Amino acid sequence: MEKNAKARKILICGLNPNEYNRISACSNTKEIWDILQISHEGINQVKRSMKELLMRNYKLFSMKESKPIQEMITRFTIITNELKSLSKLFTSEELVSKVLRILPAIWESKVTAIKEAKELDKILLDELVGNLKTQEMRKIELR
Repeated sequence: MEKNAKARKILICGLNPNEYNRISACSNTKEIWDILQISHEGINQVKRSMKELLMRNYKLFSMKESKPIQEMITRFTIITNELKSLSKLFTSEELVSKVLRILPAIWESKVTAIKEAKELDKILLDELVGNLKTQEMRKIELR
């Protein structure tokens, strides 16, 4: 009972008023956990639908030509992080390859240079992004 009371207190301390109202009638920690899990993650059917939608967004993801690299990476990271939370994991190579594939045609020479200079399975996404941001700043300077 003591452990249940401690766990209940810990869960309750992390809740906002709306969530607290949702669980206030629960008698034990397990009930609280189950209600919070369903309200935040949804039931399996909702998770499956969300995963399918996010995978579709991932597959159709593209970079808008006039947008900066950072904006594209932010949108991309949001999608991949949400997929990770639903147990869909990507290797670093998959993420790097995807980013290189979605870059607009004006990036073709840089993509080719990266592919020729580095082994894609050894480059990290952050390293690639830094490389692309540097190239983007050079393009801006030349204008």
